[in-house]
Amino acid sequence: MKHIDIKVTGKVQGVSFRAVTKMVADQMGVRGMIRNESDGSVFIEAEGDEVSLDVFLEWCHDGPDRAVVELVTVSPGTVKNYQNFEVIKR
Repeated sequence: MKHIDIKVTGKVQGVSFRAVTKMVADQMGVRGMIRNESDGSVFIEAEGDEVSLDVFLEWCHDGPDRAVVELVTVSPGTVKNYQNFEVIKR
C-alpha cells in the first residue's frame, strides 16, 4: 500500500473533474479523496498498490474531457487507510 498527494492545476474546476476522478478511482481500486482548492486547483490524496497509482496518476495528467490540465505535482504521503474514494465538498 502506497500513499501519494497530487495537486492538479489548470482548468480543473467546473468541469466535473472531482466526479469523474471518483469514478476512475473506484474502477481502479484507488482509495482516498479529492477536493477543490481556493487557488483553482484540485488536491487529491490517493492510496493503492503501485501499479494502480501509476495508472491513476497517468489519467490525472489528462483528466475529464472538458478539463485542461497544465501541471500535476506529486509527493509521497503517509498511508491513512482510506476505505473508499470520496469527493470533499467545501
